[in-house]
Amino acid sequence: MNYQNLFNEGKIGNLTVKNRIVMPPMGTNLAGIEGEVTDHLIAYYEERAKGGTGLIIVEFTCIDYEYGKGFVRQLRLDDDRFIPGIHRLADAIHKYGSKVFIQIHHAGRQSNSSLIHGKQIVAPSNVACAAVGEAPRELTTIEVKELVNKFVQTAVRCKQAGIDGVEVHGAHGYLINQFLSPEANLRTDEYGGSFENRMRFIKEIIDGIREMCGEDYPVTVRLSVDEFIEGGIDLELGKDICRYLEKLGVDGLHISCGTYDSMDKIIESPLFEQGWRVYLAKEIKKEVNIPVITVGSIREPKFVENILSEGRADFVAIGRGLIADPEWVNKTKEGREAEIRKCINCLHCIHAAMGNSHIRCSLNARAGRELEFKELQRLPSNENRHVVIVGGGPGGMEAARILTLKGYNVTLFEKDSKLGGQLHLVTDPIYRKKMTWHINYLSNEMKRLNIDVRLNTEATVEEIITYNPYAVLLATGGIPKLPQVEGNDLDHVYTYEDVKLQEKVFTNNRVTVVGSGMTCHGTVRRLAEAGNDVTYVEIPTKASKRIGPETRLRLLNKLKQENVDIVTDHKLVKILPDCIIVEDLVSGKHSEIESEYIIVAMGVEAYNPLEKTLRGQMENVFVLGDAAGYGSLSEATRDGFEKAYVLESIVTHKREEEVLETV
Repeated sequence: MNYQNLFNEGKIGNLTVKNRIVMPPMGTNLAGIEGEVTDHLIAYYEERAKGGTGLIIVEFTCIDYEYGKGFVRQLRLDDDRFIPGIHRLADAIHKYGSKVFIQIHHAGRQSNSSLIHGKQIVAPSNVACAAVGEAPRELTTIEVKELVNKFVQTAVRCKQAGIDGVEVHGAHGYLINQFLSPEANLRTDEYGGSFENRMRFIKEIIDGIREMCGEDYPVTVRLSVDEFIEGGIDLELGKDICRYLEKLGVDGLHISCGTYDSMDKIIESPLFEQGWRVYLAKEIKKEVNIPVITVGSIREPKFVENILSEGRADFVAIGRGLIADPEWVNKTKEGREAEIRKCINCLHCIHAAMGNSHIRCSLNARAGRELEFKELQRLPSNENRHVVIVGGGPGGMEAARILTLKGYNVTLFEKDSKLGGQLHLVTDPIYRKKMTWHINYLSNEMKRLNIDVRLNTEATVEEIITYNPYAVLLATGGIPKLPQVEGNDLDHVYTYEDVKLQEKVFTNNRVTVVGSGMTCHGTVRRLAEAGNDVTYVEIPTKASKRIGPETRLRLLNKLKQENVDIVTDHKLVKILPDCIIVEDLVSGKHSEIESEYIIVAMGVEAYNPLEKTLRGQMENVFVLGDAAGYGSLSEATRDGFEKAYVLESIVTHKREEEVLETV
């Protein structure tokens, strides 16, 4: 496809950007303990610049570390001592021809006391954010003016550090957004009340940056033009704000939506369609003549090109897509679209960063670890090492991919007729499409790298030994886990695989599904759509912990629309021929749920039939992914990547241990 618009230069103010792809700001937790730039953070952004991104907007950067912090290891630029680190970051990005902005930020009421050393959080008014659950202290008028100056001084430091422009964070429910919103701003001074007064805070910030940094220094604003909360900013008010900002002289608008109280609109789950937020940018573009950046789970190059060619936006932000594949832009430019590892919206990156880890990706094990895993070291040309991999799921294919790139000869056995393993069990229509992207990516890599893939072939110990392999990686996956209760072996008890692979067809039956997680929800919905009378008993599992609360509620609402009876806060006690017995976790009371069939969807347990025999006959046998008891896409991918990356070291260490044991 000809991506003429995507690769056209674009202008933001007087700044020329080499293409229309923007990396939007996303928190990484890669900053240092005091908020300083680290080598890991530089390597992370440098990788995305090297991959061809036109403009990188560095993650939200704190202008007031005492009260404005919004993340555990949030980047900061509230003091001159942080300028040298930011300068190093700018230099690393610039050497690839990319431009770089920094997003300047204050969390306001969307901070919390634990982030700011026990102090009370601050806001325009003492109106709490429900998602945070802490009452803020209303800022005094003097404090508001001091904060204006802090935003301005941070912008000055950005310019001093060689940053090409600043993005003022007026979105997602943070402090500036709170001043703009009639829901959060109930002030009676010059910064509250009328539209003009609610705009005064951001106006003074913009005016101050213009005065201190010059009219030519690019300034964009990120906005939630629809907060999706009662009494907040809606699209019509969002349009008014955008027109006002254009008159102030801002150079571009980065159009988003939502607050912490509508978090699923900011960070979309797999259940959202690609590009669902683009309509907001389209509407704003009708109102203004300055560049508009759109965002919202945009993954495919052709989708980007259509947005641009249809005039719905001037630039397209690809966020998590560049976490999953830093080379998205270069691969598109070189006609290698099939090699793009597209983000599937699984939220692993978000859960990792919010769980006080650094940013991670379930598809790209190097994300946030670029210094740990640098360029692959190929085997010497005179080395001819063969590795056998058993299992064509994501872990096995990722290991095959990395080993082949390192120069190994790889043979991969898959007993099924297709590659992908458990990924094929995802049935939600929107999520399935995204999961198919990843199956197709990995399958294409097997073809592109000429890996010897043996489909419809169940590996045996005897056949593996004939290859005299340097190592064997067992990625044989898992089998459905059954609850350890009486009756789990009765004839009317089935697993999610029986439903999803249609080994058993259920129609017009009374069915109870026990479990949780994405696979479980897909199983329940499929049964309901087939006309069954379905009861869903939600039992917490390891898989359910990977689903955020907003996604869980969205899934439950979808099931309610299918007339599914939902039972929460109970545990399974016993399975009987015509019912199950459950116990209320609060009262301890037992009750019966009549059922003709019981479907169990409680995750997987390791399936590893070859390891014991192989270890008795050869060295260097390794188990990875579900077969090693991990049980998730992210863990399987990481395990396959890591074992392949360090295979020689593992083998050498193993041999050294064996030598020591014989001494």
